[in-house]
Amino acid sequence: MADSPLSSPSVLLNVEHLTMRFGGLVAVDDVSFQALDRRITAIIGPNGAGKTTLFNCLTGFYRPSQGQMTLLRDGKPIKLAGLPAYRIARLGIARTFQNIRLFANMTALENLLVAEHVKLMRASGLCIAGLLGLPSYKRAEKAAIEKAQLWLERMDLLSVADRPAGELPYGMQRRLEIARAMCSDPCLLCLDEPAAGLNPNESAALRVSLAKIRDEYKIGILLIEHNMSVVMGLSDHVVVLDYGEKIAEGTPEQVRHNPDVIRAYLGEPEEGAA
Repeated sequence: MADSPLSSPSVLLNVEHLTMRFGGLVAVDDVSFQALDRRITAIIGPNGAGKTTLFNCLTGFYRPSQGQMTLLRDGKPIKLAGLPAYRIARLGIARTFQNIRLFANMTALENLLVAEHVKLMRASGLCIAGLLGLPSYKRAEKAAIEKAQLWLERMDLLSVADRPAGELPYGMQRRLEIARAMCSDPCLLCLDEPAAGLNPNESAALRVSLAKIRDEYKIGILLIEHNMSVVMGLSDHVVVLDYGEKIAEGTPEQVRHNPDVIRAYLGEPEEGAA
């Protein structure tokens, strides 16, 4: 008997009949899709299509009205619906936000160390080992700093490690958010419009960085993006939403030529128009 899609080792996240209602407004309507391990899955759609709401459900900021989300780690299914955001993060789902949420007055390096706060607190024995300067805490602190420096280097930010995050150019802040998410060692990286506000050169560099993260760190990436050059040049699979409903999915090439997708982005022609 063939394995079900959910038991396949290539499936990292399985979303089934996800619905999110706000009173009488249905923001996400019966959406199902899968995100694969070591693949980049893009979620696209016009403004108001429900993309960020979907992300908020996946990462525990919203409790979905209906449906199920299942993360597969080491072949074991973990139900996500109803779990708080901090527990979902600890399971290996990291995210960035549409609006940058860095600690502006902290340095770039300190922003990355925040992602390792839980590990450092455990190593400190709830501060006792840290206050006493015990070797176990010093080792954990050294490892955290080395990891932060590694990701600063990988995202071409090492030269600004000691600068306050709020003083960095916008493109650097975007990269810093991704570096901070990666410091948590995720199995699934969820990026909400990472190319927003970037110039063409920065967008091209972002594509290279995300492809390297996928290939070298063997993780899945779930991407919300309006920049179609990023989506089509980077994604392995594309899911299209419109008014909260999934209207298409497939390879970038399949989605590019799908008439429902073209209609959603360009609109229906008016009757009698030439």
